[in-house]
Amino acid sequence: MKAAVRAWAELLRVSALFTVPGDALAGAAAIGRRPGRGTALAVGASLCLYEAGMALNDWADRDEDAIDRPHRPIPSGRITPGAALAAAGALTAAGLTLAARAGRPALTVATGLAATVWAYDLHLKHTPAGPAAMAGARALDLLLGATATAGTGAGSVGVKRPVGATGTSRAVRNAGTVLPTRTARVMGPAQPMRRARTTHPDVRAAVPAAALLGAHTYAVTAVSRHEAQGGSTVAPLGALAAIVTLGAAAVRERHGSRELPPVPGKGGPGDRHRPRPGASAPGLLLTALTAAYLRTAAKPLLHATLNPSPPLTQRAVGGGIRAMIPLQAVLAARAGAAGTGLAVMGLVPLARTLARKVSLT
Repeated sequence: MKAAVRAWAELLRVSALFTVPGDALAGAAAIGRRPGRGTALAVGASLCLYEAGMALNDWADRDEDAIDRPHRPIPSGRITPGAALAAAGALTAAGLTLAARAGRPALTVATGLAATVWAYDLHLKHTPAGPAAMAGARALDLLLGATATAGTGAGSVGVKRPVGATGTSRAVRNAGTVLPTRTARVMGPAQPMRRARTTHPDVRAAVPAAALLGAHTYAVTAVSRHEAQGGSTVAPLGALAAIVTLGAAAVRERHGSRELPPVPGKGGPGDRHRPRPGASAPGLLLTALTAAYLRTAAKPLLHATLNPSPPLTQRAVGGGIRAMIPLQAVLAARAGAAGTGLAVMGLVPLARTLARKVSLT
């Protein structure tokens, strides 16, 4: 029993699981929402689809692994190819089911993510389009978190409840719409009212964060294509340059100037917009998170550049995978969700501990 659990843990790369939840959390932060039910469903869907990709990857590479990595679960005979393929199918179905519970838009994104994962493992991995496909999968994973969160009633990041909006006991009902007492006094209770509509954030706001995460994934995937044989200095050197560039780009606070809607009853030009409280993460926090990202990814890449042996190349790939966690934390913090960024960083010691027991690659 223990041997079977160990084999499945290796097949599914469970040590890499902690790099997944931050995608959805960063996606929620990018659209200015707190994590909610939709975010949790997105995390569950992402974990299932990620593990489906791990099982399918080893199933597709079973002949190649029999030569380069005979210790892997399938070539060593600890897990049959049929069991691995069945697990990939079941996990994909579970991921899509969870995404469907977050709404049709989330299911659409998850379907694209699942299709990208299967296309990568079955064909694109050994083509020049491989790194781009893997980058697209990670970007879609972040967008899945944004889309699923947008479809729920999660609150906005850093927005305080208006004074007077303390519940229905102090509200005025007009045409089926509940308004705070103060707002009713400003607008006049006798005015005809339109039924309030729930506003959803624009998920396009998460595209820049998804692009940064995708670019990091592209760089790491390009290096991973040489991890079995080594010998390439170009790939780790290019990835190192990309990581440094991404670190500089990520630390810039894109959302520092986000604004709140006009104040009801304030018609002056100077009163139409107010800075969003808490929209800018402290510069010190962003600097610290970015430094953690660069330290995790850049150091092993530098070693692989100087000595592109298989062990050092594999270590560089592992560092690039682990570096996704601090990168996700940076993306969340720069969007104004400093608490989410710190929570994501809490996954680092867990990932490090598990990586000592089960290889990331």
